[in-house]
Amino acid sequence: MGGVGDQLDIKFRLNDGSDIGPKTFPAATSIATLKESILAQWPREKENGPRTVKDVKLISAGKILENNRTVNDCRSQLYDIPGSVTTMHVVIQPPSLEKEKKGGDPSTQNKCVCAIL
Repeated sequence: MGGVGDQLDIKFRLNDGSDIGPKTFPAATSIATLKESILAQWPREKENGPRTVKDVKLISAGKILENNRTVNDCRSQLYDIPGSVTTMHVVIQPPSLEKEKKGGDPSTQNKCVCAIL
């Protein structure tokens, strides 16, 4: 494959239904690089935006994409439709509750919530 087939138009769908993009990426682009692009383009007026790449999960064709993979590794037949734009869904992980619990009520910490059925 060469030329145009090595480029993909990708837009990122946010949880409120708005989009970032579309933007053209080489097929060799890593998923981590896509996430960095999302961080750089995140609309400042939106609340609860990601702080780091670790806060972002990308989903395409029903699969969570791993940072060390490339766009080409994650390709499906849908990517190969000429002139199409691939939509990847963006999920932002909420801040960890562990940090909030550490400063909370000590009586609620270290309790076992196991159940034997």
